[in-house]
Amino acid sequence: MGSLILISPHGFCAGVERAVEIAEAMLRKYPRPVYCLKQIVHNRQIIDDLTARGMVFVQDIHEIPRGATVLFSAHGIAPAIRETARELGLNTVDATCPFVTKVHQEVKRFAAQGYSILLIGHHQHDEIIGVAGEAPDHVTVIATVADARAVKISDPKKVAVLTQTTLSMDEVAQVMDILKKRFPALKTPPESDICYATRNRQQAVRLFARQADQIIVLGAENSSNSNRLVEVAQAEGCPAILVSTLEQLDTLPLATINRLGITAGASTPEPFVTAAIAHLTKRGFSSLEKLTLIEEDIHFALPRELKP
Repeated sequence: MGSLILISPHGFCAGVERAVEIAEAMLRKYPRPVYCLKQIVHNRQIIDDLTARGMVFVQDIHEIPRGATVLFSAHGIAPAIRETARELGLNTVDATCPFVTKVHQEVKRFAAQGYSILLIGHHQHDEIIGVAGEAPDHVTVIATVADARAVKISDPKKVAVLTQTTLSMDEVAQVMDILKKRFPALKTPPESDICYATRNRQQAVRLFARQADQIIVLGAENSSNSNRLVEVAQAEGCPAILVSTLEQLDTLPLATINRLGITAGASTPEPFVTAAIAHLTKRGFSSLEKLTLIEEDIHFALPRELKP
């Protein structure tokens, strides 16, 4: 059989790494149960591991008993949720990714200046719900090219655009193109809202997709950045599939594949990557190569209350 190529960077970004470290520190510091609102990151292995160690995941803040300790996920939350947490007397720890926090701050700044804000992203994604909640009267979510063509703005001279951090760069470029033509005065943030990890992983996949027979992306089905990696590979003409369990690997028809790429979304833990490589080695991919586009060295500090 052919060779297996591990595409890097892959796996945990700095925001996910920090969120998981925060969760683990909370389990060491606080009496159980410790709660987490929504999924801390979009990955089933991480959720299952933290659940087994005593973290309780809830979908609604009202499910948390008054006075309990709660973790806010890496995707961020709306101000209304913070207010409810205060009313319930909850002890809160915030694992919002700093890159997501940046988008929250941009929404507040543009809203304070009276701008209509076009937020490119997926309506039901936790990050978008949180960001839009900063100024719901000012924000319109743009999920598709059709949305960009149809959106109506009361004052076309006072409109700004922001982006979910985990989108495909190509996808955003198409939407942005339309918005800039429709609204010549469109304000944008000084730097792209798409985070460094999303950009790096997409560029690495794009580079390798041109020389691969197929690419496997390891990640959860509800992971936005993992799904975008699949789309990036497919846009380059390379078959790609999202795999969330080792069992799925057994069902893939790989007998005719000579060069199989493997990568992982930014919320996929490294032990799963290692296990997937071992699984594929047993299927005949005995040669492992490593393709690294860029070395990442970004790390975020833990909140003050959790530092050793």
